[in-house]
Amino acid sequence: MSDKTPIKMLHDRILVELDRESGERRSSGGIVIPATAAMGARRLTWSKVVALGPQARAVEVGDRVLFDAEDKAEVEVHGELYVVMRERDVHAVAADRLGDEATGLYL
Repeated sequence: MSDKTPIKMLHDRILVELDRESGERRSSGGIVIPATAAMGARRLTWSKVVALGPQARAVEVGDRVLFDAEDKAEVEVHGELYVVMRERDVHAVAADRLGDEATGLYL
């Protein structure tokens, strides 16, 4: 995020970068599946945390978080898209610092 405008998140809100490539994905065979392809189930999205409020406890700036892209509030700052959400809307956190607390799953 640009240092031009300081942003202070409030309460348990977190701000994440919207991954430009999250809509497009590849199958195991290498076929590119566009974001417009219909899916039967809802798809969760990974994004990087860029700012958080003082009451957010389980995430830190720089963590990658998993959330439901259908329940997002987008905001544009200096031409870049970000998502604002409550910490409770995060389904999982992926970060090196969690190595000792990990469940044994590798994402």
